[in-house]
Amino acid sequence: MTPASRGLVRLLNTAGGRVLCLAGNIDAAAVDSHLRRYGREPMPVEGIDAGSVTGLSAPALDLVLDHLDAAERAGRPIRVRRSPAVERLLTAVGR
Repeated sequence: MTPASRGLVRLLNTAGGRVLCLAGNIDAAAVDSHLRRYGREPMPVEGIDAGSVTGLSAPALDLVLDHLDAAERAGRPIRVRRSPAVERLLTAVGR
């Protein structure tokens, strides 16, 4: 996979708060790049936008689940926009 075809993982500050945005086919390298930039601890987010994800690697799924778990532990419900690929994976793990 070339860097141009790799998916993206970004933290965006929006009017509604911080959002973890994922797009495309999120491979381990994209997740690693995100973790190098922001650290391993999940950032507090108000939402996850994964509506344009076409594929999630195991590390990408872990990243999403880590953010969902951190929000749950903090008592903060967050909204999740899911593509069909993300819906299938999150449903498979009981989310």
